[in-house]
Amino acid sequence: MTKTTKSEPSALLEARISPEIKALWQKAADLEGRTLTDFVIASVQAVASKVIEQHQRLKLDFDDSEAFVNALLNPTQPNQALKKAAALRYKQVMGDGTHN
Repeated sequence: MTKTTKSEPSALLEARISPEIKALWQKAADLEGRTLTDFVIASVQAVASKVIEQHQRLKLDFDDSEAFVNALLNPTQPNQALKKAAALRYKQVMGDGTHN
């Protein structure tokens, strides 16, 4: 969770909320030993960071899945080292073809 920094505010945010919501937020702030303002700022900042992280993760996941599908649809040809390794593994798993 991102911590808030103690600096001079440079922007003002106002919001109209119901008395019930304010009471709920105030109770939560009191339980954490914070002012209502500090509680709201920290809570909103934490949620904002989480939302941004989730969207970035989804973007990366989408890009990765696109690369994966592209690799499946347009595979590169195996080089000699890979062919040799595959042949060796095949012999290890399947045996040399003789029956004992």
